[in-house]
Amino acid sequence: MEKNGNNHKLRVCVATCNRADYSKLAPIMFGIKAEPQFFELDVVVLGSHLIDDYGNTYRMIEQDDFDIHTRLHTIVRGEDEAAMVESVGLALVKLPDVLNRLKPDIMIVHGDRFDALALATSAALMNIRILHIEGGEVSGTIDDSIRHAITKLAHYHVCCTRSAEQHLIAMCEDHDRILLAGCPSYDKLLSAKNKDYMSIIRMWLGEDVKTRDYIVALQHPVTTDIKHSIKMFELTLDALISFNKRTLVLFPNVDAGSKEMVRVMRKKGIEHHPNFRAVKHVPFDQFIQLVAHAGCMIGNSSCGVREVGAFGTPVINLGTRQTGRETGENVLHVRDADTQDKILHALQLQFGKQYPCSKIYGDGNAVPRILKFLKSIDLKEPLQKKFCFPPVKDNISQDIDHILETQSALAVDLGGTNLRVAIVSMKGEIVKKYTQLNPKTYEDRLDLILKMCVEAASEAVNVNCRILGVGISTGGRVNPREGIVLHSTKLIQEWSSVDLRSPISDALHLPVWVDNDGNCAALAERKFGHGKGIENFVTLITGTGIGGGIVHQHELIHGSSFCAAELGHIVVSLDGPECLCGSQGCIEAYASGIALQREAKKLHDEDLLLVEGMSMKKEEVVSAAHLIQAAKLGNTKADSILRTAGTALGLGVVNILHTMNPSLVILSGVLASHYVNAVKDVINRQALSSVKTVDVVVSNLADPALLGAASLVLDYTTRRIY
Repeated sequence: MEKNGNNHKLRVCVATCNRADYSKLAPIMFGIKAEPQFFELDVVVLGSHLIDDYGNTYRMIEQDDFDIHTRLHTIVRGEDEAAMVESVGLALVKLPDVLNRLKPDIMIVHGDRFDALALATSAALMNIRILHIEGGEVSGTIDDSIRHAITKLAHYHVCCTRSAEQHLIAMCEDHDRILLAGCPSYDKLLSAKNKDYMSIIRMWLGEDVKTRDYIVALQHPVTTDIKHSIKMFELTLDALISFNKRTLVLFPNVDAGSKEMVRVMRKKGIEHHPNFRAVKHVPFDQFIQLVAHAGCMIGNSSCGVREVGAFGTPVINLGTRQTGRETGENVLHVRDADTQDKILHALQLQFGKQYPCSKIYGDGNAVPRILKFLKSIDLKEPLQKKFCFPPVKDNISQDIDHILETQSALAVDLGGTNLRVAIVSMKGEIVKKYTQLNPKTYEDRLDLILKMCVEAASEAVNVNCRILGVGISTGGRVNPREGIVLHSTKLIQEWSSVDLRSPISDALHLPVWVDNDGNCAALAERKFGHGKGIENFVTLITGTGIGGGIVHQHELIHGSSFCAAELGHIVVSLDGPECLCGSQGCIEAYASGIALQREAKKLHDEDLLLVEGMSMKKEEVVSAAHLIQAAKLGNTKADSILRTAGTALGLGVVNILHTMNPSLVILSGVLASHYVNAVKDVINRQALSSVKTVDVVVSNLADPALLGAASLVLDYTTRRIY
């Protein structure tokens, strides 16, 4: 505090209006309460917290052992547009007296509700600094306008996503007063799933309900189109009745139109239907257990598109209320929910699925960042806001430790010998790398992957990196849609029909992507290497085996059974040496590290490998490196083997040129530099004239497998429209 010139505790007023904003504000309130040497906390409760029809939710604040300084009855009943305006006016009449008595240094306001607008307006006009939580986001209805209006009144901003941060900057807010912290509710969400949950499920849904076999429904009125939102709610209930699954239905919020929605529920007998449980309020700790283990969540609540992604629970988002929100792949949008059949079909598509966990809105460390941000506020600075008008700075990251963070990925490379995990930044910088020997058994290998990933994820906080997800590069044939290794190479044992996505996603609460190592090498070139901006190119990996990836019209080709780009198994001779795949004459049987080692051993057994200038220890294993060294020192037999290998690789490349007609061929791996000239010579001799102009280059990437695994994460988009 002293470094910012404050010589007294920061007096913080937290004002909460409803059950939803309290779930975001409560973690901050607990954090403030835990540091009495820095802060004094005053809690003001207003809005629907104090209404019996909405559950008298102020009681959960008391149960959390917070002293409520002031209760303000500010809601004018009527649940229509006029009542919302009158409620804002009533709050504006009552708040000045409260703020005069409390005299807070700063008021924390959350979100986009009309009550929050009254709070921000009062504080701004009374020269009280405002910290706004969750500004910069985009959604539907009048909430967007209210949220952005509060942004213009607020002095400090805590946002949840990089896009929200960029929106705030585009709205001319001061860069130094924006904190990208993540959503505070995620601090509780990401530690909640392993708690006892069956008793909670049974309490709210009945003794006979199983996990993943029930639905949570939460739908609010859309204030800009009340009539349509009521009709959509009616269709939703009809679809849920037809779907015939146990369903927990929460009452809507206090917005205009909510009274009519409750009438629809009662008209259809939802409160007495054997498949439904209708409730006004569920405590947040219990609510997150219910959605974490549900078969599906349906409605138009921001909770569905934000918090539920942390568990990978399927969500059906109805209508336009959340239009523009960033969402994980667990969310299926039904924008025009105008028929019962359309909603029913969405239920059939989503119910019972399990998606990768998403951390778009937070990583569980928001509150410590927010508290540090609060401590950095200098009360001696002028109160008048500053606006940063365009042009916006190119570099929006800040060189102060409370503002995070380099967007990064955890990259995993499963090789035949080593298992490597790295933290890779958006620019392709390998920030931290871990290497261990790849275990021989499935159980040991998976345990080691999880252990290394957990260690790397923990270290990411220390090196100022925000992990967006996990990308895995592995040998063998991979189904990237499901994250499953279908068939492994012989170099990795016990590695077929392996689901990599589920256990790693569950353990780390991160989305996980998996692909073949050759495809990952191509993705690395597309994002960070010679393939950047190239529409059509091919990458060939020359290492222990021969692999590759094909990029056509800027997209990676996987093939109908995920077997595309097995370039090492292009046959270049009908009677060539036997390949590990069981065929004969494959490129890999000539040009791979294993093939060169095989030929080196033959020469060594015949005492034809070593030449002047070479020596080998008795216990030293003959390798491809010895063959290359012998060729360089004038061993004509070793040189002939290398020229044959280069010719085989070149013939394979010619076949690729005649099939795919790429504009660029990238040779990657430890043997690439030894083969590049031979490949060019074969192209000049054997290729059609129209493809001879192709560029053949050696990759300049040090770790294409790790960088490719990272690009699986860094380039992925999660939005889906139904």
